[in-house]
This record gives sequence, structure tokens and C-alpha cells, in this order.
Amino acid sequence: MYRVIKVLNNNGILVYSNETGREMILLGNGVGFGRKPTEKIGPIPGAKVYSLVSRRKDQSVLKVVNGIRPEFIEAAGKIIEEAEKEFGEVNHDILLPLADHIALAAKRAAENRQMPNPFTPDIRVLFAREYGVALRGRDIIRGMMGYEISDDEAGFITLHIHAGLSDEQVSETLDTTRIINESISMIEKALGVQMAADSLAYTRLMSHLYYMTARTRKGESTNVDFNEFIFANYPRTGEAAKEVCHYMEKELKRPVAREEIGFLAIHIQRVISPETV
Repeated sequence: MYRVIKVLNNNGILVYSNETGREMILLGNGVGFGRKPTEKIGPIPGAKVYSLVSRRKDQSVLKVVNGIRPEFIEAAGKIIEEAEKEFGEVNHDILLPLADHIALAAKRAAENRQMPNPFTPDIRVLFAREYGVALRGRDIIRGMMGYEISDDEAGFITLHIHAGLSDEQVSETLDTTRIINESISMIEKALGVQMAADSLAYTRLMSHLYYMTARTRKGESTNVDFNEFIFANYPRTGEAAKEVCHYMEKELKRPVAREEIGFLAIHIQRVISPETV
């Protein structure tokens, strides 16, 4: 059973769940029509149920909901539905943070200003499927409210979608993307090359750097040791990988397993000279 706290609009209501003891939002066509605060209702067929998490722990959920226009919450729900079509299960806790971001993106679009996202190209490579959902989300926002948001804003929405698929916070994913971006720059500078961003090997390198960062954060390592092979055959590539590992240690404030050097170097070598490994 639910108790209605607030009617957002015809398609959304904020409720208190007697079962979980938490506030939730129900979204769906007509779920809010004719509802009144304090009314007790049962499950509504076809309604999507969203548990609520605010960005700040000291901020009440009701205050957050009151600060976001209902259509932004509804748009966020529709984007989550698109993500579920693509991935299956998505954590509904991202609803309010995503709606909050959509509201800010819409405000920037209305004022004809954009928040640049220098990592959008990296996000497209690292989270291609999530970015595809974000582009469909951009169409949803345009269709519902008429706001035209940029590719960079779609990149930020991508990070929210990724957060719904993993145990990472948006800020952590963005920090990981920053580290990967700088690592790529270091590799290109050390080897004097411009890597082809549209190659499969480059995509695999980016993916490897992402999971390498995740392993380091968790204190895990790979059991594959290519160090001896790499430094015997491709010492410059090995030194570039070693430099990246030292940088990653500094940024993450955690030790990077020595085996990561050779494993990373293999991926680098496949990008710059695919026929050699």
C-alpha cells in the first residue's frame, strides 16, 4: 500500500510506501489523475516505481522533488525506460539526480549557453551503448519540452545512465574518464603518435584503461604478466605504459600492480602497430 504525499502531475505522484518505509515516485500514464494527498492506494498496473536518492544526504527527498519541475522527473523516467530497453535492469535510484541534471541542462539551453564537457569523445568510446540511450533521451527532452541540449550534455546524461548500471557514482566515472583522457595524451606524447580513435584496438585500449582503473581502486590485479616480453621487444611502449601506471597511482592514491604495465603495453602496441602483437 502507498500513501500519496504529493501529486506531481497527471503522470506522476510522490508516495510513501508502507512496505519499505521510504518515499517513492510512481510514473505512468494517468497515475496522478484524480489523486489527492493522504489518499491510500494500492499498486497501479503499468506504473514504474522509483526509489528516491538525493545528491545531498542532508537534503530531504520532498525538498528535492519540490525543487524540480514534474516534467523533468517524467523525462528522466522515460530515459530510464529507454535504458532498460537497451540493458534490461537499471537502478532506479538515478531518477532524481538525472532529473536534476536535465533541469539544469534545459536551463542552460534556454539561456543559450552550454557547459562544455571535454571528455565527451572519451565517453562516446567508453560507454557507446549508454551514449546511444542518452541521444534518444535528448530526443525525449526535445519532444516533451522543446529544449535542444548539446552533445556534451548528452555525455553527462550518459554518466548518469552508467551509474544506473554500476556501483559507480557519476563523479567517480567522470574522474575515471579524466584519468583515461590524460593517460591517452601521455601515451601519444611519449611515443610521438596520434592514435586512430575510430579503430577497434583503440576502443579496446580505452576499455582496458577503464577496467584497469577499476581494478586499482578495488586493490585487484591481473594474473597476466607480459612485462618481460614487452621490455625485451618493445621497450619504448613498456616505458610509456610504466609512466601511465605511475600517473594512475598518483591520481588514485593506490598502488598499481606491476603486471598492469605489460598488460597495458600490449594494448598500446596493438593500437600503434597492430601487426606486431
